Amino acid sequence: MSEAVTNPPIEAELERFRPELIGYCYRMMGSAFEAEDAVQETMIRAWRGHDTFEGRSSLRSWLYRIATNVCLNMAGSAQRRVRPMDLGPAGSGHATDPGAIHPEQIWVGPVPDERVLPEGSDPANLVAGRESIRLAFVAALQHLPARQRAVLILREVLAWSAQETAELLDTSVASVNSALQRARATLAAATPSAGDAFQPLDAEQRELLGRYVKAFEAYDLRALTTLLHEDATLSMPPLALWLHGHDDITAWMEGTGSGCRGSRLIPVIANGMPAFGQYRSSTTGAGHDPWALIVLEISDGRIAAVNNFLDTARLFPLFGLPAHLPPADLP
Repeated sequence: MSEAVTNPPIEAELERFRPELIGYCYRMMGSAFEAEDAVQETMIRAWRGHDTFEGRSSLRSWLYRIATNVCLNMAGSAQRRVRPMDLGPAGSGHATDPGAIHPEQIWVGPVPDERVLPEGSDPANLVAGRESIRLAFVAALQHLPARQRAVLILREVLAWSAQETAELLDTSVASVNSALQRARATLAAATPSAGDAFQPLDAEQRELLGRYVKAFEAYDLRALTTLLHEDATLSMPPLALWLHGHDDITAWMEGTGSGCRGSRLIPVIANGMPAFGQYRSSTTGAGHDPWALIVLEISDGRIAAVNNFLDTARLFPLFGLPAHLPPADLP
């Protein structure tokens, strides 16, 4: 007697879509933590309402409809997320006071690639996915009204048709096309920096990153400067201060930032770009303690931006980074 064929439980069916939904919600919200919350709420609503799902669309489309509604509700009550460069001009590398500290809720934050890019993705889709979660692109998306943001992500990133997008948003194809045109114009004005997606097998990138780690851990600022573009930027959320150019970045690292001397770096991947967990020498004992998540933007073989995210209490667990590096773990 043959065994009866059973359908997988609804929970397992829903979970298959979690990574791509987190990616969608992250682009919508600009925060990995808000994206996780939005997807969890989506899963709860889908589980509760599955009995009423009539199958007139695919399960994937139905989940995206729920996720979009959740994000639109969240975005309606949230402040637009930004990067330090959006708040004012560059500061001085000689500043002894880093200035205002803003709450996490205003910043575009980093996200681990593995959380938002489905495992086993086609290589071409993986490259496109990494490009669409770059910090500059996600920050530019936040300039759009929430519904325009949804239209642009669905049409340009996820390659949904105008008809599919219109059905998801309960609107017309003409409205979708109009929203997309306006969104494109706004993004063009926001001019997100291009940057090169992380290519782990690219020998030139590996060599650049190896030189960066060696220079940073040795705190060789002369060598480090040679790896940066002339107009490179350095930012440090939740600090509003950001720096522009070799002179100010070097002055900061020699002065106020000199506590980073003796740091160790652990590689990870964030936003389709190379990243590192930075650990500074512990002030309370042996070893090294978390200090920043560094996300590098690379362009034409050099570093265009160094983004230091200082909220290590939340970010290091998100990226699977240890809470302390004891001396035995160091090379």
